[in-house]
Amino acid sequence: MKSPTSLARPPLALSAASFVSSFDRFAVSPMLVLIAVDLEVPLSAAVAAASGYYLAYGLTQPLWGLLSDRFGRVRVMRGALFGAALAGLASALMPVLGALVAARIVAGACFGAVIPTGLTYVGDTVRPSIRQRALTDLMGAAALGTALATGLSGVLAGLVDWRVAFTVPAACALVCALALRSLPEPPRDLPHGPAAGVGRYLGAVLGHGWALLVFGLAFVEGAIMLGAMPFLATALEHAGYAAAVAGLAITAYGLGLWAFSKLVKRLSGSWPAPALMTVGGAQLCAGFAIVSVHVDLATVAVTALLLGGGWSFLHSSLQTWATSVVPEARGTTIAFFASALFVGSAVASWAAGPLADHGRYALLFGLAAAAAIPLTATAALTRRRYGTLHAERPRGA
Repeated sequence: MKSPTSLARPPLALSAASFVSSFDRFAVSPMLVLIAVDLEVPLSAAVAAASGYYLAYGLTQPLWGLLSDRFGRVRVMRGALFGAALAGLASALMPVLGALVAARIVAGACFGAVIPTGLTYVGDTVRPSIRQRALTDLMGAAALGTALATGLSGVLAGLVDWRVAFTVPAACALVCALALRSLPEPPRDLPHGPAAGVGRYLGAVLGHGWALLVFGLAFVEGAIMLGAMPFLATALEHAGYAAAVAGLAITAYGLGLWAFSKLVKRLSGSWPAPALMTVGGAQLCAGFAIVSVHVDLATVAVTALLLGGGWSFLHSSLQTWATSVVPEARGTTIAFFASALFVGSAVASWAAGPLADHGRYALLFGLAAAAAIPLTATAALTRRRYGTLHAERPRGA
């Protein structure tokens, strides 16, 4: 195996773990209506199974980042995957909504360690000049997980039982935890003593203005993208489509994410980050605008495809920025970045629940489209300013 400091792309085991984490995160969206019916609760209550997951996923990020900076990337991912496997199995066995939400919160907290720590591993082991390409490879693996989750979980829930869709990623998480044993740890510059290390990492990140800006952008992006997107499936189901059909329509998101991530990989060497961000933000705005006008299979599929493109262009640029802004505390930085992203998604999905419960999807998606405009403008302009101030460094450094 290559030295962990000379990699050009993510290791296979790391990509597989990202695939599984993404699968678990998106599996619940096509199942919310079925869960509500099966457990005899309103849809606005069943949404807690998603928003609780996202909230735990986000709030635990600083802890995972500190632990990975202090004790190692691979060790943290393996422990978290073992925990995620147990929580996923528990999710499939829970008989009432409260217990299900509790199990999903634990699963979200555990799976939350995987992709951010994987991004940190890439930041540690891939040189800055090709880092965004390696990150898009990791995103491609996550995209396939998303595509299968949105399609397969809806089919399993509709034709078999929604509980089966929680069992599959739990079993895969266990396999990934075992496979990661062979992955070498990248070298880490440790401070003297655990307390000193924690203080140094937190101080370096929370005292850095550019890092705080990137976290704010991630919060808004998560609110718009991950907060509103789960309601594409419920909008179709409210329109009379079966859960399996709705899930298959949302599969276009994962397919778009996978395809557009390949395009971003090609363009990242020649296009500046602000241009990539602008293209991605435009796709987010256009996608949500389409379904704010009309919801059917065609419009949802097109929107899902555009959202996959928006995520590939905008989010990959933001996360590449995050890996570079405080390199001496990269694990903690990525953890806070992911925390902001998923706390934003949890807040937005919670706030949007009553709108979905009353079928006000035009307003819900219209707000998401409108919010994408200032997000895109702010991200592109500030990233250009950052690039100007750091022009003496190589791109991505």
